[in-house]
Amino acid sequence: MSDLHNRIQQLKKEKDAVILAHYYVHDEVQQAADYIGDSFYLSKLATKTGADTIVYCGVSFMGESAKILNPEKRVLMPDETADCPMAHMADPDRITRLREEYEDLAVVCYINSTAELKCYADVCVTSSNAVKIVKKLPNKNIFFIPDENLGRYVAEQVPEKNFIFNDGFCHVHAAVSPEQVAAAKASHPKAKFLAHPECKTDVLELADFIGSTSEIIDYAASCEAEEFIIGTELGVLYELKEKNPGKKFYSAGAALCCPNMKKISLEKIIYVLETGANEVQVTDELRNRANVPLNRMLELASQA
Repeated sequence: MSDLHNRIQQLKKEKDAVILAHYYVHDEVQQAADYIGDSFYLSKLATKTGADTIVYCGVSFMGESAKILNPEKRVLMPDETADCPMAHMADPDRITRLREEYEDLAVVCYINSTAELKCYADVCVTSSNAVKIVKKLPNKNIFFIPDENLGRYVAEQVPEKNFIFNDGFCHVHAAVSPEQVAAAKASHPKAKFLAHPECKTDVLELADFIGSTSEIIDYAASCEAEEFIIGTELGVLYELKEKNPGKKFYSAGAALCCPNMKKISLEKIIYVLETGANEVQVTDELRNRANVPLNRMLELASQA
C-alpha cells in the first residue's frame, strides 16, 4: 500500500469518514475506497453508514444526491469542478411548455441529473430500473430527461407509451460508433459486446447484452464467455478484472474516458479530509423538492 493510501486510512479514522467511489474514477482511487458502485447504489449505501463524513469520489450530481438522501451527514467532493455535462442538459421552460401541451404527461428524470432538474420531474429512474418504472406509470405521455439515448432505449421496451425525447447525451457513451464496435468484434471474434443503454441505438443493436454499469459487471461474472468488449467508461475495467481475473476485456472505443471522473486523485481525497473543503450544500427547499421524484422511484421500484 502506498504512502498516500496509508495517509487516507489514517485520516478516515481521525475524521470518522467513509470513502465512496464511482466505477469510472482512476484505479488507485477505487483501491482507496470503502465502497465502489454506481451513483444510486452509493447514495443509498451512504444512508446506512454510521460515519459522520462521506467523501464522494465522483461528479457533482452524485454528491448532491448523497446529500439529499443524507442531509445530516457532511458530504465532501475531492474536486468541486468535476461535473457531468449531461446532468444539466434539459430546459425547465420546455418542461413547462410540454406540461401545458400534454394533459397526461409524466416527466421522467434520469438520476444522472442536477438536483434542480429533479425538482421538475414526477419520478426519477436509474438505467437499471427505468423500464420497470415507466411501465408502472399511469401516464400515456412520457418526457424523458436528460439523456436521449437512454430514453430511446426505454421507449423500445415500452411501446405502449408515447415518448417525447430530450436532446441530452453522455459524451463518452455517445462517442461509441457501430464502426468501432465492428472493428473490435473483428479483432476479438469470440468476445461478447456489453453495452450501456446511454449508447446510441445503432450501437445497442450490435450488443449481446445491454445494462447499467453494475449489470454489465454482474453479467460478465456470470457469463461462461471468457472475452468481452466493453461499451462504457473504461474505469469499470478495474472492477471487471478484480472479479474476473481469468477473463479478458477490451474497449469498444479508444476514447471511452470521462475527463471529469478522472479529476479525482488520492491527493485531493487527502486534501478534503484534512481541510473539510468542498462540502456539498443543498438548501432544505431544494432537498425537499428533489426528494419527491426520488421517493416515488423508490416506491415504484419496490413494488412487485
